[in-house]
Amino acid sequence: MKLRMLTAAAVLSLSFAGAAWADGKVTASLKTPVAAKTKIVAGGAVFTCEGASCVALTAPSRSATTAGCKALAKEVGALTAYGSDRKPLQGADLEACNAAAN
Repeated sequence: MKLRMLTAAAVLSLSFAGAAWADGKVTASLKTPVAAKTKIVAGGAVFTCEGASCVALTAPSRSATTAGCKALAKEVGALTAYGSDRKPLQGADLEACNAAAN
């Protein structure tokens, strides 16, 4: 009986945790390419940067925000594009992100 309760609790907690990772992949295009393949933790996600792009394959939803963009820009410099497929940053949001790169 206790094992069933623990299993049910684990399944329930994982279902709530999945909502925090809902956006999945976040990509960024760099204004200046990185010299070598690098892993960077920014905005709660682990980005793999190579050349002029960075990709976080599993990222929390907060990573696809202006704050997440700013965190990455502080590490790699100005970006030409940032976001998930559903939430790309544009216009003033991307400009605000790049202000953090300076």
